[in-house]
Amino acid sequence: MNSKKSSVPFVFLLIIVVLALIFPSIPTNDVEKVSYNGADVAWMLTSTALVLIMTPGLAFFYGGMVRKKNVISTMLQSFICMCLVAVIWIVFGFSLVFGESWHGIIGNPTTFFMFKGVLDGPNWSGAPTIPLSLFALYQLKFAIITPALITGAFAERIRFTSYILFVCLFFIFIYAPLAHATWHPDGLLASMGVLDFAGGTVVHMSAGVTAFVSAIFLKQGNSNGHDPARVTYVLIGMGLLWFGWFGFNAGSAFGANELAASALATTTTASAAAALAWIFFDAARGKKPTALGVSIGVVVGLVAITPAAGFVSVPHSLIIGVVTAIICNLLVEWRTTRSNVDDTLDVFPSHGVGGMVGMLLTGVFASKAVNPAISTNGLFFGETSLFFAQIVGLLGSVAYTFVVAFILLKITNSISKLRVSLEEEEVGLDISQHGEKL
Repeated sequence: MNSKKSSVPFVFLLIIVVLALIFPSIPTNDVEKVSYNGADVAWMLTSTALVLIMTPGLAFFYGGMVRKKNVISTMLQSFICMCLVAVIWIVFGFSLVFGESWHGIIGNPTTFFMFKGVLDGPNWSGAPTIPLSLFALYQLKFAIITPALITGAFAERIRFTSYILFVCLFFIFIYAPLAHATWHPDGLLASMGVLDFAGGTVVHMSAGVTAFVSAIFLKQGNSNGHDPARVTYVLIGMGLLWFGWFGFNAGSAFGANELAASALATTTTASAAAALAWIFFDAARGKKPTALGVSIGVVVGLVAITPAAGFVSVPHSLIIGVVTAIICNLLVEWRTTRSNVDDTLDVFPSHGVGGMVGMLLTGVFASKAVNPAISTNGLFFGETSLFFAQIVGLLGSVAYTFVVAFILLKITNSISKLRVSLEEEEVGLDISQHGEKL
């Protein structure tokens, strides 16, 4: 029985190979040729590579925080997303997010099935100066890193095969609907006026809330209070994340233009301010400034500015970084000292809450002067409609993710047990899951 189960993923991959033979999606060249902007294409090619490098950066970031016996397993959980989600994206994932909208909730999976029409398709309306294929591949990188973010919540406790199944379900039933609702022109949240420049809701809140539900579902582990395996790995990971995040945020302008430069500036300042706020706030309470504190502070600032990067001014990005760092710092301490929720690497306080704060502060500080494409200013400028839209979008997204994540965890666990045995956990996932060690 176990042998039959273990062969199922390979069978699915063979089915995809057959589909590739049946649906090769060869460009027809029948579509009227459109012109592209060379500078925009070059910048978006660069941004696509920058966002992809964030996932290896996340692997180092998380891998350095766990115990030595779980480093390989934790890092591999990030790397496997680069493989798994890429294949799903080509088959039907891009269609679910950006295909013909079904009531603003999800895309028609047949629109770009097997990348049909993508190589010779017309430009995407939100990115008119770059090829549709480049837009699709840029968006793929966001889809890759989102499930990888969740891994920090159940690091050191989850079966690798069960994780693969859960990633597939998460992408189809959580990431794709939220991304479609937020970023598709006909999406439900987009129609409500909700703003998310580069993924505060779609990426960080969805991953953070799913991480919180996963930590509850898996119950208490043995991970609290351990020493990180390699703080140097964490610093390397933070550096790669910070570097790649410029493609994440500035690339979401979809061109080499003033908006990209503005997003790059706000990304730089928010993350820097958040790092300082984290360690200065620690120092004010009698703690030593640590490399981990700086690293987490940088990431929290990057998370918070993500939904706001292309909508707020540079001085306001400083406020977003500082406020979010203080809130997340307090929540990390509360989770560690007063909560029984074993969110191993504090994914929810950092990414979930960081994304929520960033989303709300987008509704406070967004300005039409920064981005004329938006229809209304934020609360700071005396207008309320955007702020209330952000609240409704936040509450709806959190509620949807919480409920669906719990259901998906139950389904996954019924098919393939999620948590490793106590013996496997004691030995370490590197050995028990992969037969490897540092």
